[in-house]
Amino acid sequence: MGATIQFFSGDPMTHIKASVFRVFAGYTTATIFGISLGIAIGWFQKIEDLAFLPLELLRPIPAVAWIPLAILMFPDSESGMIYITFIGAFFPILISTIKGVESTDIVLLRVGQCLGAKQWHTFKDIVVPGAMPSIASGLVIGMGNSWFCLVTAEILAGRYGVGYLTWESYVTSNYPPIVMGMLLIGLMGALSSYAVDRLTQLLMPWRVMKKKSS
Repeated sequence: MGATIQFFSGDPMTHIKASVFRVFAGYTTATIFGISLGIAIGWFQKIEDLAFLPLELLRPIPAVAWIPLAILMFPDSESGMIYITFIGAFFPILISTIKGVESTDIVLLRVGQCLGAKQWHTFKDIVVPGAMPSIASGLVIGMGNSWFCLVTAEILAGRYGVGYLTWESYVTSNYPPIVMGMLLIGLMGALSSYAVDRLTQLLMPWRVMKKKSS
């Protein structure tokens, strides 16, 4: 217990809330942009031709390499840290969405066309449901990446947060709190990923029925 108090200088919830907020803000933004752009790239060939290659060139850049640019782009470190968590979640969500849309069963598309379905109904009733499992996987992976990138951002630019305190404990040679910080980060990341997984399962009731029937 003493180590916990030593680790959290000040109010513990201040640091936890700061980390959770940064992840939530970056992850939510990444979800909106990643799914929207992924669907557009996967569904429209012209957009894929224009956007896919530049995004592929940016994707391998590690999160830590974005930190100096984030500091230059944003007026405060808080926005920069949210941007880093956004980067961490954006590319897994984007790529998973693209692959999900592109892997739509061609037979289902032809059946829809034979039944006279318009493009919007084909997209809404066939493409999006078919891509949902892949999108769900990207969302879960993206959440884990957000926590990973948050710790990196907090180490270099934070004043509050679990990642910052973990690094601060290392610098001050206060080693027991480092383990506690790692466990706390792992716990919050696991709970966040589990929540995302459960939420996406609710959006795919047909998969739940399939599991039960098997």
